[in-house]
Formats: sequence, structure tokens, C-alpha cells
Amino acid sequence: MVNTEHPAVDRVRAALAEHGLEPEITWFETATPTAQAAAEAIGCDVGAIANSLVFALDGEPVLVMTSGAHRVDTEFLGARLGGRLTRASKDQVKDATGQTIGGVAPVGHPSPVPTFVDVALSAYPRIWGAAGHAHTVFPLSYAELLRITDGTEVEVAPPQSEA
Repeated sequence: MVNTEHPAVDRVRAALAEHGLEPEITWFETATPTAQAAAEAIGCDVGAIANSLVFALDGEPVLVMTSGAHRVDTEFLGARLGGRLTRASKDQVKDATGQTIGGVAPVGHPSPVPTFVDVALSAYPRIWGAAGHAHTVFPLSYAELLRITDGTEVEVAPPQSEA
């Protein structure tokens, strides 16, 4: 039996409800910490997985919601955002989001984290994000993701780059 109780998931559920969303949160028997693992568990295209990746932009945490089919080009995106973009450490991720790598949700953080959303996710009518734990996902639309995160649409890599 899967334990469906976790404080980080409860915070995500509450944050989603504040935005008028009450999606079903799916719990898996095993962790789905990668886009490929989540896509296989759900039965969807890997591109429909909204990866929540924390980076540091000139030392400050930012959240990049990227399609599971893409890799973030930190040099490209950092230049687009006007600074130096580096991968956050696991401690920086936990401090910024209250969640651990592999289960970071787009919402439910201790305080707002500037969020950038990969435009490639707009190609999917339904996308899937983690719900605060590596065993969880929930569905939403691209428009809902932008709204609940107050996200800014971006390209995360140069066009035609599937790095």
C-alpha cells in the first residue's frame, strides 16, 4: 500500500486549492524522479512532463519548469535572463522549495520562487508536475501552470536544440 500522507504534498495540495485547482494527485509505488520514469508510469509522452528544476540566477534561486523532452542550456537561458545561471545544490533546492530533488512541485514553497516556463510544454493539452514528493504527480494545463506559478514563458535552449 502506498502512503499518501506527506507534509510537502499537503502544502502543494493547499497551494493548488488557493489557485482554484483540486487535481487528483497520483501516488506511485516507486519513485519517479526523472521525466522518463514519470512518463512511463503515467503512460504519456516524456515531453508532457513538467520538470521542476531549481537553478541559481546570480546566486538567487529560480524555478525552471521545463519539458521532460528538453535539457536546460544554462548559458543560453542565463543570457536570456540577464545573468549567470547555475544548477542549485540539493540544499539550495530544499531551502528554496521545502521539497527535495525528484519531487519538486511548481507550487507549495515557503515563499515565492521566480518561475520560468518552457514554451515547449504548450504543445501538450495535459502536462504533469510533481506534487512535492518523488512518488507523486498531478495533471494540469500549460495555462494553469503559468497562472499558478505567475511564470514567465521562455525557451530553455536555442531553437532546434534537443541537447
